[in-house]
Amino acid sequence: MPLGANKAAIMGVAGVSTGDVVLLYDTDHSNASTASITSGIDSTYGEYIFKFYNINPATDDADFTFQTSTDGGSNYNLTLTSTVFFAYQTEDNSSNTLSYLTAQDQAQGTAFQSLHHDTGNAADECCVGELHLFNPASTTYVKHWYARFAGSQSNNIIQDEYSAGYFNTTSDIDAVQFKMASGNFDGTIKMWGVK
Repeated sequence: MPLGANKAAIMGVAGVSTGDVVLLYDTDHSNASTASITSGIDSTYGEYIFKFYNINPATDDADFTFQTSTDGGSNYNLTLTSTVFFAYQTEDNSSNTLSYLTAQDQAQGTAFQSLHHDTGNAADECCVGELHLFNPASTTYVKHWYARFAGSQSNNIIQDEYSAGYFNTTSDIDAVQFKMASGNFDGTIKMWGVK
């Protein structure tokens, strides 16, 4: 179904109501080990936008991660290169910084990529954010992506985390999976296709 009036919130375009941005996936996850999207990612759209609402892990200090697949979700282990940096501030103003996160990036790795690291699991802690995946059906180019997340760490820190990279494959990506690096999670995930 077309996104319509809510297109302004995603695309920054007020008053536009077209079929150019279509909601394809909208699921509330409760105590989920993974969230796999294995349909709807194809050549219909040149960009896919994923939004994450109140992702709350069962395990304290767990990373919220993702990987993609070229075989319909049988395997999530594509080779990727990524870069990650973040800014943070403590509640008591004892520490703050802007820093590159060497431990979170990959150089031709196949692990799940962290989108938000060390997420707290208290009742009032979570992370939120968005991920953009470009032209996943291309059989010519690598597949670029970028993400921005905000969230609470377990030690009373708010962080603003940026990551970007590419999947080093010319095969078409047709599935994506999200999970915590450890334990289950609650939260809502939505996916839009953008023409």
